[in-house]
Amino acid sequence: MTLQSRIEAAISANTNQHARIIDSLIAHGGCINDSRIVALIDGRRFFIKSHTPVENRPGFFQAEYEALLLLAQPNVIQVPRPIAYDDDFIVLEVFDAGNPASDWQEQMGRSLANLHKFTQKPQFGFIRDNYLGTNIQINTWQDNWLTFWREQRLACQLKMLATKMDKDNPLLINGDKLLCKLDSILGDIEEPAVLLHGDLWSGNAAADKQGKPVIFDPASYYGHREAEMGMMRLFGGFDARCDAAYAEVWPLQEGYEQRIILYRLYHELNHLLLFGRSYYQACLSSINALC
Repeated sequence: MTLQSRIEAAISANTNQHARIIDSLIAHGGCINDSRIVALIDGRRFFIKSHTPVENRPGFFQAEYEALLLLAQPNVIQVPRPIAYDDDFIVLEVFDAGNPASDWQEQMGRSLANLHKFTQKPQFGFIRDNYLGTNIQINTWQDNWLTFWREQRLACQLKMLATKMDKDNPLLINGDKLLCKLDSILGDIEEPAVLLHGDLWSGNAAADKQGKPVIFDPASYYGHREAEMGMMRLFGGFDARCDAAYAEVWPLQEGYEQRIILYRLYHELNHLLLFGRSYYQACLSSINALC
């Protein structure tokens, strides 16, 4: 079967309506997938992301499908409804984008705080490993946040970087020092795990026709809620109004600014792995600020 016929079969099976694609337009959807909006003969539209099987990212779209269902469950923030997935594609509902409302930042902050409040769990991790960009993200369940962050976030990335750098590189040396002192930064965290979007930068958020926030392209797991803000701080797009609205619903604990640098570092290291040397200095500066 061709990719199109498989997508048509998946839509038919999951909507109980026959699907035949008659038009397809390239859409914005990240640099790692082919993204399209397809129109069916009956007028329905769907957003399709796909990649070729040779790219070998097992479970990539299954993890996204499951994350979107979980993010939608509390009904506090809009996400595209997932329709179907296979190894090399996912089918999502199409939302009509609009201009952000004047209080979009405040809506986003309150919605995220409520998402976090309503999705608390006793353990950190996720139902499966998933991907941050194209890099694997290990999500084995852990009772302790410090252990989870040290072993399954920071140490994992430093190990990957160690295969690309000399062992005496300052980033690796100081990164190992940071691993040894993480207990002084995260050792007092006693908050529960919450469901995180996991990759929430401005490119993964938008507004619907009513100007309300929509989030998509998650790399979700259950983690410390402040970890959400690490990526939010990396490229901007979320301002002080968003932070203040979040804190109105669920105030942040003392020392959060230092921890957010640590959580931002995770994404800086991931970008260094994905995109190369241009992120090196930002990573080193963050490590040095924490050491």
